Amino acid sequence: MKYLSGVTTLRLFEDRCSGCGMCAVVCPHGVMAIENGFARIADRDACMECSACLRNCPEEAISVQAGVGCAQAVIQSALGRNSSCCDLEIHKTSDPEYGPTDTGKGGSGCC
Repeated sequence: MKYLSGVTTLRLFEDRCSGCGMCAVVCPHGVMAIENGFARIADRDACMECSACLRNCPEEAISVQAGVGCAQAVIQSALGRNSSCCDLEIHKTSDPEYGPTDTGKGGSGCC
């Protein structure tokens, strides 16, 4: 299933990936895959921005902000309702190379 083409905020910092595979295991739509021992984004437009990959990455190699392609926001919008997807509390870290990064730690989760 595709959500909104080209709008997901999903980012993978490949240099941080240890290849544990948790992102691919927990992703409900097969967005993440393991190839040659490391994660890669296999189908970016299938991402519903649920943050499962982010929350389960021990290396903080993934960044995603709930809301743009989130399934709940898409459904609410289709029903003509004004809705922010989640009450997910995004915590920011600052990385000298990548700048501010969403860690997704805390909050109530998405959708």
